[in-house]
This record gives sequence, C-alpha cells and structure tokens, in this order.
Amino acid sequence: MKKKRKLFCEINPMCYEIALFKECKKKDFKDLLHGKKFAKHKQSENLEYIWKGHCKILLRKLLNVDMKLQKGKAQNLKVAGKCIDGIVLKPGEEFSFWNLVGRPTYKKGYVDGLYINHGNMGKGVGGGICAMGNLIHWLILHTPLEVTEMHHHSDALFPDEKRRVPFGTGVSLCYKNLDYRFKNNTNGDIQLRVWQDETMIYGEIRSSTPLDKMYKIVEEDNHYAKDEDGVFYRNSKVYRETYDKESGKLLNRELILDNHSKVMYDYSFIPQDQIRS
Repeated sequence: MKKKRKLFCEINPMCYEIALFKECKKKDFKDLLHGKKFAKHKQSENLEYIWKGHCKILLRKLLNVDMKLQKGKAQNLKVAGKCIDGIVLKPGEEFSFWNLVGRPTYKKGYVDGLYINHGNMGKGVGGGICAMGNLIHWLILHTPLEVTEMHHHSDALFPDEKRRVPFGTGVSLCYKNLDYRFKNNTNGDIQLRVWQDETMIYGEIRSSTPLDKMYKIVEEDNHYAKDEDGVFYRNSKVYRETYDKESGKLLNRELILDNHSKVMYDYSFIPQDQIRS
C-alpha cells in the first residue's frame, strides 16, 4: 500500500508555522484588496437599545471529555472575551473574531482546552473558544446584521446535554483561516457585550437605534437516520422567521441550515424515538 504523502505543514512544527504565516498573510492581503473596514473601537458605556441577549452554560459534561479541558475552556473564553467586550461597529464596519482576539498563545493567558480538528477531538492552547463564536452567532441570527463569514462544524460530535439552541447553529473557528465575521449594515452604531461568571457566559447585541423587527429560530424535522453502510446521521432543518415587532405579522421565513451531520459518538446515546428507518 502506497504511503500517503505528508502535507508541508505536517512535516514538523517549523513547517506548520511557515504554512500558518503564509495563510494568514494571504487572508490579510485579500481583506486589503477588498477594502474591508474592521471595527477596532471599544467603549465601556452601553448603547441604549438591547436587540438580543443570551447566555450559555459554561461547563458542560461532555461524553469522554475531561472536565479539566472544560475548565480550560472557561479560562480561554475569559481571555478572548476581554478582547471583544464593548466593541462598537460603525455603519459599514465589520466584526472579525480573529482580528480582535489574535492568535491564542500561552503567553497571552490561554491554556489547554478541548480542540476539534476534522472531526477529531484533542487538546490545544485556546481550545474551547468556539463557544464564544457560537454565542455571538446566535445573537446575530436575531438581528438584521449581515453574516459575512462563518464555518459550521460538519459532524455531530456529542450527544445533547442541556442544549438550548437548535442543533448545527454553532460555528467552527481556527486561527486565522476559519473566522467569524458580521457587518453592520444598518444606519446606527452596534455594540457587542460579553461577560461571564462561574457558571454562565453572557452576551448582548446593543444599538443606538431601536429594532422594529423580531426574529425567531425554528428547528424542524429533527431525526436520526442510518445510511446503507450502517452509519447514523443527524438531520434537521433550521429556519429563521422575521416578524413585525408592532403587529406580530410574519414577514419572512428562510431556511438557514439543512443539517446532515455524521454521528461521531456511541450510537447507544441516540434517542430511540428520534430514529427513522
């Protein structure tokens, strides 16, 4: 059997750093070429109107995951949150997760947390900060703001454990290629606030202008099905509904996600009443 040839970045740590540097510079050049205007200004004073608030459990008990890595995630979220909290987007400006947070390193205060790469779980510096991206994306889905870059996790990695949002609405982050970005396409200022305590992480989208619409995220047809090779997939459709805030009238309903995700955990954890033949 022919041995698979290694990628340049897989040869040794130095090659990985060279490859990463090259990819980061390519992305920076592309942003410059397209005239991107990234938000940089932060302020501690809250903008007047809360468009959406949400909170997430900080420490989740995940199958076959050491709780030490979950505690590492909490530390990493705290460090990343300080780079993001209070950021203000002027009209036309764009939020970029990595342009604000930078590369996670031990020197900056990051520690090892749960790290997922191509469906494989491990540990790595800054692991777990995808939870910050998940929180921010959930907030943005409830606003008219434009998502300009996002990447989904392609697999169902864990059984549901106190899930409070539809499956598949999380994001994948990897410095610097897999970024999360959104644009202020309104006429007012937009502010993002994030903070945490011992058990929860919190977020708010605020604005200098009131919001005249309401948004609802709806998951339908959630089920598991086995393919011809005996592999289970988790399936569902996620819609975003837009309502007029004053009258409550439904203005729009759009499909934002069509899930077909390979189940990567023990099949015994699949709810039997959700399996379709």
